[in-house]
Amino acid sequence: MSVEIRALGGFGEVGKNMVAIKVDDEVIICDMGLHLPNYITYTEEALGELIKIRDKDLIRVGACADDGILKDWKDKVTGIVISHGHLDHVGAVPYLAPHYPKAPVISTKFTIEFIKGTLKGERIHLPNKLIGVLPNGIVKVGSLDVEFIHITHSIPHTAVVCIHTKYGRILYGPDYKLDDGPLLGKPPNYAALEKAGHEGVLVSICDSLNANFQGHTQSEQDAKKMLSEILVDTPSEGKAVIVTTFSSHMARLKTITDLARKMHRRVVFLGRSLSKYVDAARASHIADFRDVDIVKYGGKVGSKLKQLQKKGMEKFLIVCTGHQGEPKSVLSKIASNTYGFQLKQGDHVVFSSNIIPAKINQDQRAELEAKLIGRGVRLFPGVHVSGHSSLADMHRFLRMIKPQYVLPIHSEPEVTKMFCQMAQGLGYINGETCITLKNGQTLKLES
Repeated sequence: MSVEIRALGGFGEVGKNMVAIKVDDEVIICDMGLHLPNYITYTEEALGELIKIRDKDLIRVGACADDGILKDWKDKVTGIVISHGHLDHVGAVPYLAPHYPKAPVISTKFTIEFIKGTLKGERIHLPNKLIGVLPNGIVKVGSLDVEFIHITHSIPHTAVVCIHTKYGRILYGPDYKLDDGPLLGKPPNYAALEKAGHEGVLVSICDSLNANFQGHTQSEQDAKKMLSEILVDTPSEGKAVIVTTFSSHMARLKTITDLARKMHRRVVFLGRSLSKYVDAARASHIADFRDVDIVKYGGKVGSKLKQLQKKGMEKFLIVCTGHQGEPKSVLSKIASNTYGFQLKQGDHVVFSSNIIPAKINQDQRAELEAKLIGRGVRLFPGVHVSGHSSLADMHRFLRMIKPQYVLPIHSEPEVTKMFCQMAQGLGYINGETCITLKNGQTLKLES
């Protein structure tokens, strides 16, 4: 048997996800993600100047994986397969994919549309062919069949990538949750996962981000209930209502727009990243948000806010970027009065998100909240459910697919250790069949 796995990013860390899988003489790269805290730090240091983002600079500052360690495999790469459209999985495609110009970039329709929109917005030409497939679709990559098994997450068209080989199936599922009641799209394709387990999974590279949380992850239905209690049931007459959430979370955005109708408020989206993901949703026929006003360019946000203020903020619900407290985001600029739009005593700001666990995010968010509180704003933080599986879901996932080997990804070392302890209860041996890789290491699997 000749199967090797080379860890490039996301092993022992959160973000920068990228792994190369070599089967005989063919290599498939799974994901090309950004390390968002490092990327934000790098771009913020430009102090608003226009800079040309280059692959070597992103690698130097640790904002994306150093794929120089793939030089001995470079000519064997037959495809770049992306699991879903979050930036920590897809954000480095414009910068790293050209290193493999003959390898197509393949993903689900929504993700490919997001990549196209990003390339257009950044005026980047990608030499690679872009191939979009429907959820649960199968595509030939070199001589191997690659299946995109539908799974639920906090973004549409997320897949567990299943590579069919003569040695067994190789599963790559870096982000997922098991939500049987999603608000957008279908529940996970349990039948395909169980079929893979029945036919034989050699190795599963698994999401381990929330291995420090017991039990099951809440459904998106629970997030809808929380938002309804705050937006619909909490009096907000005469007040501005601002919601910030993950721009990629189409189900959450749909919930917010649905609830705004019950509040008799018109929805306005403010922010470039919101526009990019909404455009991808429209192009892939997931959602159209046809009754939403969208302002994507920073120069037009201020004038839009002044228009809304003249008409009466009680007539609108604003959804904007800034849930992590990013200084250049719309919400941070509102809090700093950059636009000349004054928040008033008792206005509502809802954070339908969690704080991504990195010091830069925690510090920026604390600074933003202090500014908002200083203006007398009423904050509603943590109105959110995770898009990642918790420990009980991980246990259920492994029992379904029954892999011979398990490789945790997408978590810090202490949390990865908790994942391996859970796997031990299923018979996996730490270091032998539950294997913790570090970035740069290569694992050769043996039957």
